[in-house]
Amino acid sequence: MELTQEKLNLIERIIKNDRKFANNEDLYEDFFNEMCKRSMPIVNTITSDATLEAYLRKIATTSILNVLKDSGRLRRTREGFSSVREVPLETTSEPSSVENYSHVTISYPQADFDSNPEDIAIQKEILQKIVDAIYLINEAEPDKQYLRIYKLRYDEGMTQKEIASELNLSQSEISKRLFKLMEKVKEAFN
Repeated sequence: MELTQEKLNLIERIIKNDRKFANNEDLYEDFFNEMCKRSMPIVNTITSDATLEAYLRKIATTSILNVLKDSGRLRRTREGFSSVREVPLETTSEPSSVENYSHVTISYPQADFDSNPEDIAIQKEILQKIVDAIYLINEAEPDKQYLRIYKLRYDEGMTQKEIASELNLSQSEISKRLFKLMEKVKEAFN
């Protein structure tokens, strides 16, 4: 299996636009090779350009992090990942002048890298297919109010009894419609 020049150019552009690429340009070849290795199994199966680009961005994040860790430029701490070049800011209890800001604590939110970016991209694609299926099912049978029931149940967290009261239906009817909706979604995937 081979990547087209168009896809290779896309990979190059994504790597160079990643914020961790700055100050690590000397590792470009390693980033590129790691990303090609990770994306090869699925890149030719994705037909949507937007989905492919989103997928490749997630792979770029993982690939760049792995290369930076392997090259010793990034280390994992309790708070997440940090550059080995960073000097941690700590407070001191000895103010030496009026303008001493050593008592100020600076903290940044740490990115969560525990989730695999490739898995996240695939989960987003699956969720989009579920949403599309629910809309199609609702259009086919608008009198069943599948979309409204789904939103009340899963977006607003209402119980079946609360939904039944809201829609002036019985709880058993809501239960049946939710079950039928899930069956139809499963059929849409097959």
